[in-house]
Amino acid sequence: MMKPIESPRGKNKGEGLIFNIQRFSIHDGPGIRTTVFMKGCPLRCQWCSNPESQHFFPNLMVREINCRGCGRCDGVCPRGAIAVTAEKGREIDWARCDQCLQCVDTCIYQSLSVCGQYMKLHDVFSEVIKDKVFYKNSGGGVTVSGGEPLYQSQFVAGLLELCRKEELHTALDTSGHAPWAGMEEVLPLVDLVLFDIKHLDPAEHKRKTGVDNYLIMENFKKTCALAKVWLRIPVIPGFNDDREHIKNIALLGKSHNVEKVSLLPYHEGGKSKCGQMGRVYPLPGLVTPGEEKMKRLQRVIEETGLKVSIGN
Repeated sequence: MMKPIESPRGKNKGEGLIFNIQRFSIHDGPGIRTTVFMKGCPLRCQWCSNPESQHFFPNLMVREINCRGCGRCDGVCPRGAIAVTAEKGREIDWARCDQCLQCVDTCIYQSLSVCGQYMKLHDVFSEVIKDKVFYKNSGGGVTVSGGEPLYQSQFVAGLLELCRKEELHTALDTSGHAPWAGMEEVLPLVDLVLFDIKHLDPAEHKRKTGVDNYLIMENFKKTCALAKVWLRIPVIPGFNDDREHIKNIALLGKSHNVEKVSLLPYHEGGKSKCGQMGRVYPLPGLVTPGEEKMKRLQRVIEETGLKVSIGN
């Protein structure tokens, strides 16, 4: 019994729900960066490379390869969602699991873990400030990503305020699907917005992400009027990768003065993670677009007069 989607208690300024802090990142803006990944997202992109980021609460992750069949987790599950037998090993009834996470503390083999933790603002800042010298030397800084970070806008604003006081370059990576009030709160504190555009057709967008793109498009236009924007396009074979569609996204960006376009080729990173969460990966046959395909799309965008890169 999965918990319903809900806003994290970390919506306040002093505490945030984080699922990763990645140091020495080179794919989330200019230079060497630290990327803070906020947990919780209203989209359900079928190709999502970080499906563990979607829940608005800490959730169970399972690595069966580490399981030794000791049965400790079986004994503590209050809903009887875990069964360990000699014949089948460990089986988890994900429909019964309510994410209480009591099983995690009993596992001594790192087969059960929690994705997501509530962290104090100053604890997160203490992590990102460690690499200040690398930011300065490389033209890098701090990027806040997700999930969708704008669902924890107060915390994000607080973190960015601290970064600004240390004169760190700041970036926001967003899907754009969030209330404008959160965006308006954060934009004055960022030097760069990495804004995802996945598809221009509302129905197609909803078919693959669970939501239409009306709010995204509205927020994109408002954001471009107020901030420096890099437009990011996840290139998903069979969904948004035809030349004409990519050209139209680029022209949209050009009409709103985006600084550059980043093409992000699909990869299978979410496949194994879905299995660790008891979910079936919705795109099992999808493969990463080849180098020549990506170069062709790059040339399509270059023909519009925009700068374009592959991968960042």
